[in-house]
Order: sequence, then C-alpha cells, then structure tokens
Amino acid sequence: FKHWNAGANTSDGCNTRAEVILEEAVEQPEISAGCKLSGGRWFSLYDDTWVTSASSLDVDHLVPLAEAWDSNASTWTAARREAYANDLATPTSLIAVTARSNRAKADKDPADWLPPAAGYHCAYATGWVETKLRWGLAADDRERAALLGVAEECPGATLSYETVP
Repeated sequence: FKHWNAGANTSDGCNTRAEVILEEAVEQPEISAGCKLSGGRWFSLYDDTWVTSASSLDVDHLVPLAEAWDSNASTWTAARREAYANDLATPTSLIAVTARSNRAKADKDPADWLPPAAGYHCAYATGWVETKLRWGLAADDRERAALLGVAEECPGATLSYETVP
C-alpha cells in the first residue's frame, strides 16, 4: 500500500497524513514551509485525550492496511490499494489519534481490539463496517461476532457509505 501520497490538495505541500491532522484540528496549527505544523490542538477519540502537538498523533487507517490485505485487498491493483490507503473522501477511513492508541491497536480487528474510550465504541464499529462495505472488504466470523456484540449497545446507529467502484 503506497500511503501518505500528495493528498487532495497537491499545491499545499501537505501529504494525506497532514491533511487528516489539519482537518481534525480543534484549534488549527500554524503551517510553515514543507507543511511543518506547530501549535494546534486535537482530541483523540480512541482514548479521550487532548493532544497539543501534531507529532504526538498518528493517522490511523480505521481498517488497518494488513486487515484490508487479508480481507481481499491482496487482489486489488496497486492504484486501488493506494486509493484505499489515502482515502480522504469519507471521515471514517482515516482518523488522527494518539500514537500510543494507534500502536496498541496495530493491525487488530474489533475481535481483538476496541478503543479504550468505551463511549467511542459505537462510532468505531460503525466506521469499521462502513469502511469494509465502502471498499468491498470481507469480514471473518470472529470480526463479525465482535461487531454484532458492539452493535447491541448501539441501538440508534446507522450506516452511511458510498461504494468505491
């Protein structure tokens, strides 16, 4: 997966990662040459943590690249894998979170990891399913069972996605 390409705005010098961080800033950072970010403030939904340094953030692929690979992305073209890894068209694909929480998650699916912030479980599971459906990715039995378990606690949750051709 080629990721962190030039992003949606190729003239600003910011890659996809930086564009997600800028989009999710609660207080905008200053942007200097080469898309260096200073100042700013973010809220990491995975662990209910405020962050004041962009370098403390990771941009998480909600459905990790390894999980996508194991869920049929291995059959995709290189261009489709790059599009997946840099999907800015929907807010559920990429999310800025603390590096600590992203690294704890690694490439685990919901059967093995949910965000420490229990209040985010419904949104996380919904985003996971939306991403899988959007990209036509498969779900194994353990993953499906875990998602159904979370869904029982989310009576008002709805899915909203457009499939990628």
